[in-house]
Amino acid sequence: MKEIQEKIKKFCKENNMESSVEHRVLDTMSELGEVAKEILKMSNYGRKPIEYRKELKSELGDVLYSLITIANTFDIDLEDALRQVLEKYEKRLKKGSAGSENE
Repeated sequence: MKEIQEKIKKFCKENNMESSVEHRVLDTMSELGEVAKEILKMSNYGRKPIEYRKELKSELGDVLYSLITIANTFDIDLEDALRQVLEKYEKRLKKGSAGSENE
């Protein structure tokens, strides 16, 4: 993951795509909305069972890219962040469920 984060950091710098963290968060939310829209299309807006469309892959990639740019802004190691989250869920599951009520 560190390699991917460095690659995106370099890409943003080389292509003058650096922006404020506020913009990055708004962009991430916008991209997540596009994932939701694609899911709606995949189910014909709830009228049929979900059927995978290849466009979902690209939309998820956009969300991941945007999320990585936020992490890079604060020099957050996403691999370490994910490890911490998994440890948190393991502790919660030992108490009965993954929900935050088990903290």
